Order: sequence, then structure tokens, then C-alpha cells
Amino acid sequence: MPANASQLIKVPEGVQVTIDGMLVSVTGPKGKISRDFAHTMLKLSMNNGEILIEAPRKGKRFNAMVGTLAAHLKNMFKGVSDGHVYNMKVIYAHFPITVKVAGKNVLIENFMGERSKRVANIVGNSKVTVQGEELTIVGIDKEEVGQTAANIHRAAHVKKMDPRVFQDGVYLSERR
Repeated sequence: MPANASQLIKVPEGVQVTIDGMLVSVTGPKGKISRDFAHTMLKLSMNNGEILIEAPRKGKRFNAMVGTLAAHLKNMFKGVSDGHVYNMKVIYAHFPITVKVAGKNVLIENFMGERSKRVANIVGNSKVTVQGEELTIVGIDKEEVGQTAANIHRAAHVKKMDPRVFQDGVYLSERR
């Protein structure tokens, strides 16, 4: 009879983890991320620099949840030690698109010759920098960085036209 799903994750050098019930706080050189995993119904415990994730019962759903929680923790470790970086590229055929950062928004001007600006929200503590036709999104929380990139891509989306012909927009070119 197979045992309940569990996984052991080693905490990297230079990263401190505190577990208070199901609230996990990860601190590293780049900053601090806290996240509540109470909705998962899993058990978390820390011993000798390793985190043990255990499922209460057997089953595919619990095996998947253990793997997902492990992936979230690894993303938190990477974020506080190295950070997450997404690079995007502005592509246009005829009308030159201008991209600017204004506070917590990214303004996309002259998209397909439109007079109005398109606005994309910057999520959380992500930082967006524009250099010519390259955008760089940097942050310690992978979800915030990814959602900011998705918001920018979505704001420069061509509607009611063939995307194979009208390829103007802002596209993700690299993730690090």
C-alpha cells in the first residue's frame, strides 16, 4: 500500500524561511515574500534547513497539490535570491508604437494609429523599464511579474483582425 504524498525541499544558502501554521515567509538578499497556503489542506514542517510537505490522504489530487506547493516554494526561493526578469519586445509594421511608464501604469501610444492611449496595470512591486523597443519587467514575486507582462500584452492586443496579418503588439521574448 503506497504512502501518502510527500516531498522534501532543501532551502538554498542565503535564504531564511519561517513557517507559522500555513503562512510561509521567505527572506533573501532581494527582499521578502509571504504567502498563505491554508487552502491546500497540506502539512508543512521545517527541519534542518529542509521543508517537508505532506498530504493528509492518498490520491492524485493530493499528489498534484504537493508538487504545486513545492513549485511555489521554489519560485519564492528564486525570487528572493535572484529575482524574476521578463523581457518584452514592441513589434509594429506601420505606425510606430510608443511605450511609457507612468506611475503604476504602462501607457501604449499610437497603437495601430489610434489617438487614445492604451493602459496596462503594473501589479504589486514589479518594476517596468523601457529602452527603445524593449521592455524589462523585474520583481521578486513571479506571479506579479507574469501578471504585469500579461496585462501589457493584453492591452496591445489586436481585436477583430487576423493576427497572422496584423502582428502589431507587445510580445514576451524572454523569461529569466
